[in-house]
Amino acid sequence: MLAVAGGLATETAFPGRSWWPMAFVGVALLLLALLRDSARWGFVVGGLYGVAFFLPHVWWANEAVGQPIGWIALSVFEALYLGAFGAAWVWVRRGAKVREHIWLQVVAAAVLWVGVEQVRGRWPFGGFPWGTLAFSQTDAPLLRLAPLGGETLVSGMVVALGALLAVALLHLRRRRLAAAGRALAAALALTFLPVLVPVNANAEAGTLRLGAVQGNVPAQGAEAMSQARGVAANHAEGTRALLEQVAPGELDLVLWPESASDIDPRVDREIASMLDEAARTIGAPILLGTQRFSPGLRYNDYILWEPGIGASADVNYTKQRPVPFGEYIPYREFFRRLTSTVDLVTTDMVAGTGTALMPVEIARLGRTVPVATAICFEVAYDDLIRQGVLAGGELIVIPTNNASFGLTQESTQQLAMSRFRAAEHGRAVVQISTVGVSGFISPTGEVLQQTGLFTAEQMVDELPLRTSLTPADRLGEWPAFVVGLLSVCVVAIGAIGHRTGRRQDRAVGRCHPGRTVRQRAAAAETPRPHRSRLTLPLQGLANPPNLGVGGTRTGRPRRSDRREPAATSSPTTVQYRGAPRIRPCPP
Repeated sequence: MLAVAGGLATETAFPGRSWWPMAFVGVALLLLALLRDSARWGFVVGGLYGVAFFLPHVWWANEAVGQPIGWIALSVFEALYLGAFGAAWVWVRRGAKVREHIWLQVVAAAVLWVGVEQVRGRWPFGGFPWGTLAFSQTDAPLLRLAPLGGETLVSGMVVALGALLAVALLHLRRRRLAAAGRALAAALALTFLPVLVPVNANAEAGTLRLGAVQGNVPAQGAEAMSQARGVAANHAEGTRALLEQVAPGELDLVLWPESASDIDPRVDREIASMLDEAARTIGAPILLGTQRFSPGLRYNDYILWEPGIGASADVNYTKQRPVPFGEYIPYREFFRRLTSTVDLVTTDMVAGTGTALMPVEIARLGRTVPVATAICFEVAYDDLIRQGVLAGGELIVIPTNNASFGLTQESTQQLAMSRFRAAEHGRAVVQISTVGVSGFISPTGEVLQQTGLFTAEQMVDELPLRTSLTPADRLGEWPAFVVGLLSVCVVAIGAIGHRTGRRQDRAVGRCHPGRTVRQRAAAAETPRPHRSRLTLPLQGLANPPNLGVGGTRTGRPRRSDRREPAATSSPTTVQYRGAPRIRPCPP
């Protein structure tokens, strides 16, 4: 029950509720549920937490597919990673150093969680970073840490704070108020001290006057081709509506979303004429999303259309991370045997190549402005946007199409990721959607303007262009690599240490499962009172509670453990009443 409650609590930290402190509560409940020293049980508990989290978190998958099989399969598969965390956490606790130091357990939990997140976000099929804990903190003080260490640092801090909260609850359970107070004080300090980290949103290379058009889509059920033409017409009309806010030629660039024209204007004269007329009316080039087809394949392109000239052959970006089972079907023949819904994707999308950067010539500035670009779900992948920023990107544009997800929280989850990317890279970000939610975001992650969902709206603003790099940009993949290596090491140390201890026990005589003979002999000399399931002594009552006991059974003591040791004349033998004779380990 604790694990399920923890998963549900963690989900409320994300949009649409965005109750960010609940991420700490959810992690704390998970760690409390993982007290039992059993890797198999840890896998079950972590899996339950994952299912309780992902089922509501990716509910939009059910809306997109129209059948629950995709939603359930995605939720259960992602929950397996949380199950792996639960099992691995049990092994980590068995390491001698981790077992004996409560603060080291806090750090180890954070390291292990981030390591699992990194794997989940990269494998298989390119990974699925949705649900990364860092994305729940865009309204929290911890967002100030994003430019220092990106997702790795922010997610790690969320888990560390959850672990400190669990420690405090365990101390309160044993009525150790001073110790609980110290843990809570540390948690509060780590939560709010990041507000002292300086941030800078000033323009470093001028500003860009932008218009963004959210055209909306026609009524559902229209024939596919006329639906695509209707979407393009809506965005052309929205571009002309910008003239209610600005004069012709006043804007430097107009942004349309992904799939603003699924009919390629480079090959369709009617769409090309409509697009060029809109560009000439507003007096500015337009960036827009379209589809490019080749026999049996398709590409998701973002292109530049210049008024009176047409599509630029040199300025375009092709989506590099198509969504598996959404935009292409891996192993189609195999998965068709499981469900016919795979054939809803009739033509597989192919990944593009190159850097996620579009150099756009801006006449007012008299120079080319590099625009880092990531399409739709690509905003969740930190490496892709970082490559564009390191290549010179001064602004980040996230074109997206959320029409398939209905009135779910998918679009606001995506906006939170765009906010995180803004703070992480110190760049202004524009998220522009066909149906919403769209927004202008400052380099600190603050939302400057935001549209509604399934509305036709336009936004105009002047955003700063920046060239400096954050520490997160300079560090690149190193924080994730180091944390991943550390997580493997702590798991290996715990597993090897536990196995070595059990071999030593078998060498000297019968041992209690998970407990050395020396510990069993010492336990016989000290009477043990009843322990509840939420108390976690490491090696006896003299030690403080912790996040789990490597090698020690939690819960009610066995009957033989509660009996007084019988008197014995031999200094090398300990006798339990009703228990077999055992030998303590030699010195």
